[in-house]
Amino acid sequence: MPFKLTINPGPHLCEADAQQSVLQSALDAGFMLPYGCRDGACGSCKGRVLEGRVDHGRASENTLSLAERAEGLALFCCAKPLTDLAIQVREVRRTTDIPIKKLPCRVQALERPAPDVMVLTLKLPANDQFRFLAGQYIDFLLAGGKRRSFSIANAPEHSGEMELHIRLVPGGQFTEHVFNTLKERDILRFEGPLGSFFLREDAKPVVMVAGGTGFAPMKGIIEHLIAEGAQRPVTLYWGARDRQGLYMHDLAQQWTEQLPGFKFVPVISDSTDDWNGRTGLVHKAALEDFPDMSGVQAYVCGAPPMVDAARVDFAAAGLPEAEFFADSFSFSADAVS
Repeated sequence: MPFKLTINPGPHLCEADAQQSVLQSALDAGFMLPYGCRDGACGSCKGRVLEGRVDHGRASENTLSLAERAEGLALFCCAKPLTDLAIQVREVRRTTDIPIKKLPCRVQALERPAPDVMVLTLKLPANDQFRFLAGQYIDFLLAGGKRRSFSIANAPEHSGEMELHIRLVPGGQFTEHVFNTLKERDILRFEGPLGSFFLREDAKPVVMVAGGTGFAPMKGIIEHLIAEGAQRPVTLYWGARDRQGLYMHDLAQQWTEQLPGFKFVPVISDSTDDWNGRTGLVHKAALEDFPDMSGVQAYVCGAPPMVDAARVDFAAAGLPEAEFFADSFSFSADAVS
């Protein structure tokens, strides 16, 4: 017998299946709660249990501490209901606004801007419109029920095609296939759009922090802002180990001429003699320029350690919890199988 689920703000009412996460029950009922990785790593789905009890499942203490659990917080991508529930999240949207679909796509182009990065361009079905918000991601649907998640790197205005940035994972079944055997005109299947990583409407300055291919959703958001003729101040900090890791450096620099109020700050962690720019941890570079973050919105995308560090340090600099949006690139448990 399913439990009753009340979602705030709202309230919105639906059923919660005891065998699946609270997030999945909400999505199945047509309500999109904040979420990103769906694996308990990014913390985007963190909210409060107002009434009832949950099983926290695989939620790690790095993302949801014991103190937070005691205060009634939960990661709704991991939490399963044990009773009827009332929960509080940052925002609730209708999934029917932009429907999630399963579609085929055809490989249109494969380009390698860096030795370990592939830019994959996909042709979408002409007879089935695919809508998404800039910054969201898709899941490739693979044999055996496996999935691989990748952020959409183009703006919604670029209809008919989809661009993804794929980093090679040594031994990774899917990424090895992309780099070694995938070819133009091959057919893939995907589900999307997914996730709640997209730009919120506001007048506040935006601080973007990207690590590696975390640049992909930032690219989609910035190109969307350019297409809209936006005037909102945006600063993008893009970090990589070396210069090769900034695989679209020139494009990002061009945006300073196309988007009023845009600033690009590249950061590398391994200093070299031919690099005169910023060095060190990319989120620390943002803190140097924005020591008081009380008046900005922050969008952070990359590896879980970088996202976690930015969450903690930005909060210490005054960033309200509700103004931190993250997409954490965690790997599937079956990534190398």
